[in-house]
Amino acid sequence: MHLTPDYIAGLVDGEGSFTFRINTNPSRRNRVEPRFYLKLKAEDKDLLDALKDFFNCGKVYIQRDRRPRHSLCYRFEVWNKTDLIEIIIPFFKKNSLRSPSRIRDFNIFCKAMRIIARSDHRTEKGLNELISLKKMMH
Repeated sequence: MHLTPDYIAGLVDGEGSFTFRINTNPSRRNRVEPRFYLKLKAEDKDLLDALKDFFNCGKVYIQRDRRPRHSLCYRFEVWNKTDLIEIIIPFFKKNSLRSPSRIRDFNIFCKAMRIIARSDHRTEKGLNELISLKKMMH
């Protein structure tokens, strides 16, 4: 399956997510987990496999959901910080998103990744900045 950059940007505009999770469990060192992902129905798994091949990173896996009448889904996810910084972010800076909410989340994600890349998330100031950024995301 051949994917174009415009098609990928449009798909992510509708179905993608740029996010990060902050684990502030006192028994563990603070941990920030950035993620870029798309979740689609099982019948569209080939599309997710093609995304993995296009970006040459990430993983496609089944995402089980036990809610009634919920379809079986698969998820393409990139969590490796280097891949996010060197592959995913540059791709979407070059191939612009159009949805205002997705653009906002991407820009916030980029700010968060700059904090993470500098290891500032390991400081109280950096962690607080990430917490504030997270609150602004969808």
